[in-house]
Amino acid sequence: MKKKINCLVVDDEPLAIGLLEKHIQQFSQLDLVATSWNALEAFEVLKTQPIDLVFLDIQMPGLNGIEFAKSLQHPPSIIFTTAYRDYAVESYELDVIDYLVKPITLDRFLKSINKYFDKLQNNPVSHTHPKEVITNDKRFIYVNTNRKHVKILFEEILFIESLKDYVRIQVNDQKIITKDKISIFEKKLPDYFLRVHRSYIINSKKIKAYTAHDIEISDIEIPIGISYKKQIMAFLRNSN
Repeated sequence: MKKKINCLVVDDEPLAIGLLEKHIQQFSQLDLVATSWNALEAFEVLKTQPIDLVFLDIQMPGLNGIEFAKSLQHPPSIIFTTAYRDYAVESYELDVIDYLVKPITLDRFLKSINKYFDKLQNNPVSHTHPKEVITNDKRFIYVNTNRKHVKILFEEILFIESLKDYVRIQVNDQKIITKDKISIFEKKLPDYFLRVHRSYIINSKKIKAYTAHDIEISDIEIPIGISYKKQIMAFLRNSN
């Protein structure tokens, strides 16, 4: 299976973010990993998430998109999005993929994506993530909830529950809900997290007790799915 293109949308306009989300969902090769409201939030995402392609608004409060792009030492591929044409010349000096003027239509979006894949085909090395991003010793993750990115320490996560297109993250006595599919969120977690059910991922370090049917974490019983049972029981036996 071909690797998905991890995307980040950076824009301070909710309607613009929503439109780009809809466009991205039209392409099975694209995966929207996160959205950010400003450059500082985006910088935090880039430090903790493997991002291949950024849809970057230019006119934002504080650091604008062009200034932000110039500040990155190892930038991912960038497609600028803006309501103003005045920045076109300056943006292309940064070797960006494209410059989209709002409102962005689906056909114009498609042209930009084709430009990205053309560049990727000619320079496949560009589709790699900086080593500092893909290391497995990360201790935290930022998740998008209530229009802000919240920092969560992996060691404080008890379990993750699927809610269709969302996941609920149980962090000690706090529940955090973010838009993500559990199969995608699973890839962002350290190796000691285990998928025990199609709807649950657990922190194996938090297991208090277990039976052949469920695992107890903080007095909460998490069911073990039939298709996961053999693998999970083998893990638990080897952990003794």
